[in-house]
Amino acid sequence: MHILLTGGTGLIGRALCQLWLRQGHQLTVWSRRPERVAALCGNGVRGIARLEELADAPLDAVINLAGAPIADRPWTNKRKALLWDSRVALTERLLAWLEARPQRPRVLISGSAVGWYGDAGERELHESDAPVVEDFAAQLCGAWEETAQRAEALGMRVVLLRTGLVLASEGGFLKRLLLPFRLGLGGPIGNGRQWMPWIHLQDEIGLIDFLLQRDDARGPYNACAPQPARNRDFARALGRALHRPALLPVPGPLLRLGLGELSGLLLGGQKALPQRALADGYVFRFTDLDSALADLLKDSA
Repeated sequence: MHILLTGGTGLIGRALCQLWLRQGHQLTVWSRRPERVAALCGNGVRGIARLEELADAPLDAVINLAGAPIADRPWTNKRKALLWDSRVALTERLLAWLEARPQRPRVLISGSAVGWYGDAGERELHESDAPVVEDFAAQLCGAWEETAQRAEALGMRVVLLRTGLVLASEGGFLKRLLLPFRLGLGGPIGNGRQWMPWIHLQDEIGLIDFLLQRDDARGPYNACAPQPARNRDFARALGRALHRPALLPVPGPLLRLGLGELSGLLLGGQKALPQRALADGYVFRFTDLDSALADLLKDSA
């Protein structure tokens, strides 16, 4: 299968490339720095700076994961514009190119996030539920999904991946937490009651591969483990895994003062459940937080 990836040099994209190279697929990554693709994604992965470089090469699938990191810095107007352009505008450019092609791939798997629902408090969230709050993250994910959905009019099967917090040993938000927790400075954020829908990186790529192969899979899928955790329970579990206390909370008012609107992403949450993935028969390798963290930290705890 010839698979085109956007965001292929990111955390999830690199892991997907490693999986699909082992399976013998032909991989192309659309990247701003194509000369780095082989080193980051694996020998044999082609990097292109422009979609037109593919010319009329047959294409079986597109995996659209590109997007600037959403929680790396406060949401100034300039940062919001970058977050929008790197997701929505890039997907629009991708669709315009696909529409002009004489041959189109069968499937588009496009990124989104559980932030699509907004801060939902205690409510359990399934894929059929409507957004609860229309904050910036929800608006961004909504526009991203609506843009990708237009590929159905081009005859493509469209899967929308509402991903939770991806746990990985190399990169991602877990890596940023390790130093303060190892120093005994970790703890819950705000009151710690907010839900954190998480997923192990191996299940994230496993689910994407599962949905790629399943011809009847279309529409939104919550990509998160069956057992979401509250923020305070996540902090305790990480403390246990590292054999450190996790008692120092980060006060909500301090976060709001320092991060502004972005603080809502950290102080709010979603009790999202992978109802459709389970119903379709995907078997999660990591369903509880303790086993996921033990696996990821086995070489570093």
